Amino acid sequence: QVQLMESGGGLVQPGGSLRLSCAASGNIYRADTMAWYRQAPGKQRERVAYITSGGSANYADSVKGRFTISRDNAENTVYLQMNNLKPEDTAVYYCNAYFSRVGPRWGQGTQVTVSS
Repeated sequence: QVQLMESGGGLVQPGGSLRLSCAASGNIYRADTMAWYRQAPGKQRERVAYITSGGSANYADSVKGRFTISRDNAENTVYLQMNNLKPEDTAVYYCNAYFSRVGPRWGQGTQVTVSS
């Protein structure tokens, strides 16, 4: 059973930074595309960033220049470095990974709150 486990969320002041991590376990398959999504109260879930197995990254316009996605293929782990956080970044952040043998998997989510 493939599982994704996120960590690193929390409360931070505007302008601050957080680093989210997501590790895949319970499998021996390397993830293909890995991504971070977020969902704020009353809003649809949106993709924040994704990264291919080759390391190509893509970002939502709202986070370009502030967030950086990276991955460690050997550990099947994806990271999201979030800098210059804004109150509108407040949301539950979800990790997503696609495995060619078993399909997409989601993490349980981690809360990020940006507030003074």
